[in-house]
Amino acid sequence: MAKAHSLRVTAAAAAELGRHAAVAGTPGMMHLDLVDGRCERWAIRLRPGHLAGTPIARADGITLYAPAEQLNLLSGLSLDYRGDISGGGFLVRPGEGTVSCACGTAFSRSGGGRQATQ
Repeated sequence: MAKAHSLRVTAAAAAELGRHAAVAGTPGMMHLDLVDGRCERWAIRLRPGHLAGTPIARADGITLYAPAEQLNLLSGLSLDYRGDISGGGFLVRPGEGTVSCACGTAFSRSGGGRQATQ
């Protein structure tokens, strides 16, 4: 796993990813890919297993895979998880050159807002 392409995964996100993977019968493996976001250009989609791609992050017993063609968009981001009594969800914490929407579920690279195509 190349450091330049790594995505940081917080302990809370790793624990929740591990739970999702175990429930799905693919312990230790999750897949992340980017889809069109609503409030910013990209939103993350998480699915259990190693569907394809490159390992981009390892934390607390979970390996997260992503398509090779999306590695540059994920570089420098952090994946977090926040939960409370009404539910929870994964959040994208922006890195340098990245903005996230107010809800924290979508992001754009600076200068590449919702209307940008990539």
